[in-house]
Amino acid sequence: MSDLEKKKKEIRVRFAPSPTGELHIGGLRTALTDFLFAQQNKGKFILRIEDTDQKRLVKGSIKRIIHSLEWSGIKIDEGVFLNQKGEIIQKGKFGPYIQSQRLKIYQKYVEKLLQEGKAYRCFCSAQRLEKMRKEQLAQGEAPHYDRKCLNLTQKEIDEKIQKGEKYVVRFKIPSGKTSFNDLVYGKIEVKNETLDDQVILKSDGFPTYHLASVVDDYLMKITHVFRGAEWISSTPKHILLYQALGWEKSQPYFCHMPNILNKNKRKLSKREGSVSVQDFKQQGYPAEALINFIALLGWNPKTEQEIFTLKELIEQFDIKKMNKSGGIFDLDRLNWISAQHIKRMSVEKLYGLALPFLEKKNFFQEWKEKNKFINQEEYLKKVLEVEKERLEKFTDVGEKNKFFFQESGTIKISFDEMRWKKQTNQDIQKNLKKAYNTLYNISKNNWTRANIEKELLKTAQEKRGELLFPLRAVLTGQKYSPSPFEVAWVLGKKETLSRINRALDLFKNLD
Repeated sequence: MSDLEKKKKEIRVRFAPSPTGELHIGGLRTALTDFLFAQQNKGKFILRIEDTDQKRLVKGSIKRIIHSLEWSGIKIDEGVFLNQKGEIIQKGKFGPYIQSQRLKIYQKYVEKLLQEGKAYRCFCSAQRLEKMRKEQLAQGEAPHYDRKCLNLTQKEIDEKIQKGEKYVVRFKIPSGKTSFNDLVYGKIEVKNETLDDQVILKSDGFPTYHLASVVDDYLMKITHVFRGAEWISSTPKHILLYQALGWEKSQPYFCHMPNILNKNKRKLSKREGSVSVQDFKQQGYPAEALINFIALLGWNPKTEQEIFTLKELIEQFDIKKMNKSGGIFDLDRLNWISAQHIKRMSVEKLYGLALPFLEKKNFFQEWKEKNKFINQEEYLKKVLEVEKERLEKFTDVGEKNKFFFQESGTIKISFDEMRWKKQTNQDIQKNLKKAYNTLYNISKNNWTRANIEKELLKTAQEKRGELLFPLRAVLTGQKYSPSPFEVAWVLGKKETLSRINRALDLFKNLD
């Protein structure tokens, strides 16, 4: 049995976002991977908040991150939650789960490293560090700290502290090599001389990501760390910290996921417009569709299946099927996946999800006000039944078929727009009368899509275009629309006949 199999009973993964804004698509992909892996292995998904960069914090960000996870269907087992009042709470025996509340813990381990000579205080100014960086770059060197403060005596350190000089604490990279087996990229080895003595404690007393993530992952018994490929270069530093603190036997497995790329095959940036989960939610994408799309960015199921429910993703997810190359963020593909999910929805579910978007539309509010005495829910479900085959997202509802929300008197149509091929005006009139009579003779009890279609086709016989094209035009006032059978079914018998009558009135001057 492999070490991975041995650990399956105690799988613990963490998603640790920084509350510096909305949850980014890349963050959602990490959270989803954590969640799928935990669910598949009956493990725990922990939400930890990494807020040590106090200058970049955005008020309300923690709550919005949690809302985005909940909307996406990702269930938190431990860590940071929102209670029913919308207040931030923490649950679990390894807390606090917010890093700014763990400063004494980090300082304890920094002190241990200092005492053992594995870390040192650095008093260099920002100006000196910037000058050094520029000089190194000019000489073609990779920027790195030159260890100027490494050999300060205790007396010199004390004197500087007494003078009030600010300092950071740097981790002293040992000599040798560091290697690890990444679950996606395989064995990775680096020479320690290529690593910088990174800062582990800032001058404000807050730890950097490097130290805080290692300490927290150890103390919270994290078994697997999933993160973006950009963190590969930092992983040797983290492994060295595990070793320096005597925790190498508890080191987690690392899985670095390929970056999400734009169409130019560059890493997708927050500056590229709508890339937050909240953006896609507001644009009307179903949560299941976004999750489906995100899951396929860097993961290949190795089958023909493209549309997945969250349950199916949990069942089929496999780290071994993750790609090393980045996944392209293709909005057209997202739209297609979204359309497939909407098609599969029940009308009841679609109604509940689409209604909030309809409520924001002026044409809907006007229709709603003028039609207080009809069963609006029943009518809207008919609209959705017709539209669901053509929708890509909830914001699309009604946009291409506003005639469903217009009164017959507002439908404007010319003779040419009613004309099928070379029909004369008299031919149009004749066929509209035929359609009217056919529909008039259908009882309300038999006013179904199937029956409307059957009766109209019976009337049309071999001349379908001559009958149906003018009918569709006068019912919708549009060049493109659903079939006249669907439109008539939704509008109802009374409104359908009213629209045909109004069109027939245009021919009176021709008699």
